[in-house]
Amino acid sequence: MLESGAAEWVNPLRDNRDRRLPRIAGPCALVIFGVTGDLARRKLMPAIYDLANRGLLPPGFALVGFARRAWDDDDFGQVVHDAVREHSRTPFREEVWQRLSEGIRFVQGSFDDDAAFADLARTLETLDRERGTGGNHAFYLSVPPAAFPVVCGQLARSGLAVAQDGAWSRVVIEKPFGHDLDSARELNEVVGEVFSEESVFRIDHYLGKETVQNILALRFANQMFEPVWNAHYVDHVQITMAEDIGLGGRAGYYDGIGAARDVIQNHLLQLLAFTAMEEPVSFAASELHAEKIKVLSATRPAEPFDETTARGQYAAGWQGGEKVVGLLEEKGFAADSITETYAAITLEVDTRRWAGVPFYLRTGKRLGRRVTEIAVVFKRAPHLPFDETMTEELGQNALVVRVQPDEGVTMRFGSKVPGSEMEVRDVNMDFSYGQAFTVSSPEAYERLILDVLLGVPSLFPVDEEVELSWKILDPVLEHWAAHGRPEPYEAGTWGPESADEMLRRTGREWRRP
Repeated sequence: MLESGAAEWVNPLRDNRDRRLPRIAGPCALVIFGVTGDLARRKLMPAIYDLANRGLLPPGFALVGFARRAWDDDDFGQVVHDAVREHSRTPFREEVWQRLSEGIRFVQGSFDDDAAFADLARTLETLDRERGTGGNHAFYLSVPPAAFPVVCGQLARSGLAVAQDGAWSRVVIEKPFGHDLDSARELNEVVGEVFSEESVFRIDHYLGKETVQNILALRFANQMFEPVWNAHYVDHVQITMAEDIGLGGRAGYYDGIGAARDVIQNHLLQLLAFTAMEEPVSFAASELHAEKIKVLSATRPAEPFDETTARGQYAAGWQGGEKVVGLLEEKGFAADSITETYAAITLEVDTRRWAGVPFYLRTGKRLGRRVTEIAVVFKRAPHLPFDETMTEELGQNALVVRVQPDEGVTMRFGSKVPGSEMEVRDVNMDFSYGQAFTVSSPEAYERLILDVLLGVPSLFPVDEEVELSWKILDPVLEHWAAHGRPEPYEAGTWGPESADEMLRRTGREWRRP
């Protein structure tokens, strides 16, 4: 891997370069609004250091923090240093840190402070001159959505939203992208008044994970899967994001949002789009977005919602040998909160490839274990030339993409049990990233921040994808809002009974990862 001091910037638009070479960002500065937040400390600052450590940032890269704290540049530098030492993926190297720290600056102010944004403009102008950042600026809005309009307005008023003389200006937006279709449209309009769509990067960190991108490689680089990747052979698809943690300390964000808005609208519907999309003409951003939009346009929630959806709220129970409280006993949540911590929905994709194949999406807190996976479950063979006793332990074939924590792919199929009798039982064939490759996978934020600086939008949902996702989910949310409380489920289990019943009605069952 090239060292940062010796690296040359490689134009990402060139088609004839060796794709094995790393893509290195050109001269630029990154401004983070919300640098005092947990996301900045645990993910963004360490990712920036890891990129520098891998030689993927230019020598003159600059990092600017903006917040109300009474810090100077050195104070902010110490905050970044501590975050890097605690959370970075790659080993700490003093020479890399010294080079990075030379470009760290801090601007004090609130979002409604005109003078502070004027100071920010002067700081960036000085960095352009002294560090050679060339007028290329990315603004990372690690702030609540309610603050987007005022920050975007200030960037426009101070002249920072429009780049000069061939440079670029980009904005990075963290989820949630609204709370329903109408608010998402309003948010897109607010941002669109200041930045062009090609300059807007909506972060969905799941799309930066290697295993999510591997869905495309698995499907389109291998001939063996494409012939059976359709309704003729696939019985159903399960997409799961389960977490074993609770929501203590997160009431301010989560209460009133719930599992469906927090995870299904963005992460899981994006995983569905990658799984169900047609092969793009190329992997150019416009082609990928076009195919995902086609899939999302054809996706709708199955009805009746009383039978095809489920929602729950975790109650007290045992998690990892420890007694834990229920959501209503968590600090910050009202005793009558109806926020769901578990959500499951059934979707149908009305295309020739997927007609009649249900897609089951589920997510929850305080479940049996932490796991995210996509399971493509195949139909049973139309004829089995065996006695029933020979195959009584045989399930359905499945291909499972493990997104986290044990990244890889598992294939489940039937095999004869050793012995004198013909007995067929399920076995697994496993591919693991950790065993197959000697290089550890970058964190999702490393890949996504680098793509922002390079101007590569392939892994960022466009405004139409966001609005289509809300269009899919809104009818379910409206139904839930009109039909009482979520069903309680014991912490450490796999969700409410209604979720199991949702699949039993069709003769299916959830996987237990």
